[in-house]
Amino acid sequence: MRAVRHLSLSVASLAAFLALPVEAIAQKQAQEHPQAHKHYTLVDIGAFGGPHSQVNFNSRVINSPGTVVGGASTAVPDPLCTFDAPYCFYMHAFRWKNGVETDLGTLPGGNNSFAAAINDRGWVVGSSENGLIDPAFGPVADPALWRDGQVIDLGTLGGPLGIAGDINARGQVAGGALNAIPDPFGLFGFATQVRAFLWQNGHMHDLGTLGGNDAFAQFVNERGQVAGVSYTSSVPNPENGIPTIDPFLWDNGRMIDLGSLGGINAGVFGLNNRGQVTGNSDVTRDGSISHAFLWDRGSLHDLGTLGGDFSFTNWIDDSGEAVGGATTPDNATLRATRWKNGRATNLGSLNGDVCSIAFGSNSAGQIVGNSIACDVDGGAVRPFLWENGGPMVDLNSLIPPGSGLTLREGVFINDAGEIAGVADLENGDQHAFLLIPREDNVDEAEGDLTAESDTAPALQELPSVSARMRLTPEMLAALRAQFSHRQRGLGLRLPSRQAD
Repeated sequence: MRAVRHLSLSVASLAAFLALPVEAIAQKQAQEHPQAHKHYTLVDIGAFGGPHSQVNFNSRVINSPGTVVGGASTAVPDPLCTFDAPYCFYMHAFRWKNGVETDLGTLPGGNNSFAAAINDRGWVVGSSENGLIDPAFGPVADPALWRDGQVIDLGTLGGPLGIAGDINARGQVAGGALNAIPDPFGLFGFATQVRAFLWQNGHMHDLGTLGGNDAFAQFVNERGQVAGVSYTSSVPNPENGIPTIDPFLWDNGRMIDLGSLGGINAGVFGLNNRGQVTGNSDVTRDGSISHAFLWDRGSLHDLGTLGGDFSFTNWIDDSGEAVGGATTPDNATLRATRWKNGRATNLGSLNGDVCSIAFGSNSAGQIVGNSIACDVDGGAVRPFLWENGGPMVDLNSLIPPGSGLTLREGVFINDAGEIAGVADLENGDQHAFLLIPREDNVDEAEGDLTAESDTAPALQELPSVSARMRLTPEMLAALRAQFSHRQRGLGLRLPSRQAD
């Protein structure tokens, strides 16, 4: 995009100004006249005697009434833990509702559990250990449903692990589970087949695959449609040593292959109630170029990038707006990105940061995510809110001072504008937080907490590629994985694609 550096009354400069996209002009005006932002009531969700609590990434962790779910550590060390502190404590699923945090417990005999998602009826799904030990795998964990004060084991497909990742208002649950059939190319590196399931009316149903041995379901919407990924054959590709992975939509008993953008590896990161699916797909077989996609009414659309080689989505709301990240020309920066009506918008970053990633959005157009320094050591991380046409603002500027918490990650926002994420305590512990919008006052963002936006005119040009890091596929994968919250208490993670 051409930048307008000096606006004058000359015909040439006026023509250049009028040629700018309306959106870029709006962003420039937003920078000169920052939007008023509501302030928030901050809730420290806390833990169960341990140092850590968290909410899940890429799932609905706040429902419409404002109930939050996740996992919180107890004070009991976990002798089987393979992570560093503060995660080496038994972790239990939690539900926070109306100021009260409830320990949802585990399946009988289990030590660890984690809540991944909640529906508007207050039913919670996730995974829980059940007290059994598999000689080859370790503690057995089954998909679990917490409903009406009870924890329900959703069953297995014959293997030692199952994860429930989503639930709709009808009580249908989507997820993935291992069976007992050995698989040299087990999805996500498991030794046996991974199968997508839909649990409903007390029964777990294997949804099948797109032709290979493995599949995993990640989302279920209110229409009962399920989205996930599946191998399309059992033949490994020479480029990566595993079979081709395509996104799927399961609808009315049929698994639909959503296709690819030309590559052999794809991931799904969103499904809305309109049946739109979003994620990212490699464009080249070697994965050197990967783009975000939107599947809508039978067609797969390449959402493009901000001029670089890479983009990905992390969420899609019911308005059809998808959010995630994309690289700028020469892969010089990774910027939080919104895709709406087929158009990509660079949301910028908090001033001076090289990178940013959007994780969640709502139907009101509010977007949350993280702004990252992206220096050699990774750099500082700050959560942002983007609304009213931008620019983004640091969430730490919208909470009362002296809270003892420094907000670190913005993960999810519901349609009421309530935000969940993770914060650092002064003693180094980490707690999940909830931000509840206040109606009593608004304030303009401070200048040093607002963003720069590469799409706005009359901004300083980016340094040359030689003057900053060039974001490689490996760096992008590591950066994204850094914020993909894991079920650390179980030693598990909610699956994502092999390489982003």
